[in-house]
Amino acid sequence: MSGALPMRAPLFPIAGAILFPRAQLPLHIFEPRYRELVRDAIDGDGHIAIVQPQLVEVDDDRKQPLYTVGCLGEIAGLEELEDGRFNIVLNGSNRFRIIGEVDLETPYRNADLDVGAFDDREPEPLPMVQRAEVEREARRLGDALGLAVDWSAVSRLDDEMLVNAIAQVAPFDVSAKQALLESGSLEERADLLVQLMEFLRLSQGGAELQPTLQ
Repeated sequence: MSGALPMRAPLFPIAGAILFPRAQLPLHIFEPRYRELVRDAIDGDGHIAIVQPQLVEVDDDRKQPLYTVGCLGEIAGLEELEDGRFNIVLNGSNRFRIIGEVDLETPYRNADLDVGAFDDREPEPLPMVQRAEVEREARRLGDALGLAVDWSAVSRLDDEMLVNAIAQVAPFDVSAKQALLESGSLEERADLLVQLMEFLRLSQGGAELQPTLQ
């Protein structure tokens, strides 16, 4: 899929938060530099590049190493609070690979992105056996962690929404979330997700999921 013209976009590095094509990501924006990012995005094309930082200690977080793969989001919902903070909702469009960062003298980071690096067309449905396995392991994990989950709502999600929603809210570590994001196909992501849920359930790490998954 490479060969598309590079796209320049502001980077929003956030650990543990991933966005997928056709998924949504709500964010609360409070840091002054990211408030400015949102304002500039609103005045521009509305796109923000969500990417995870690598968890390496640095003196200056503007030099924090980033994973090279993220997902482009378009502002679909916006609420500006009286004190200048924002609540926004991003719609995921497509994954990208960072070509290189560019210095635009903004308080936030910017980069040129290869937005054609992945085939992010709508996937085929999962095999029924694999769909059932995802739901079964999600129920087991929910029970193990004592979560209140609306399973009837979960069962109505299509395969892509189900897999990506669990990948977004589950308390996997940064590297696991990145592996889910970079999975080449929905089937590969679902297979990895089942493995990660099983490991988390068996390890009883004590981490918390969000109280509901809908």
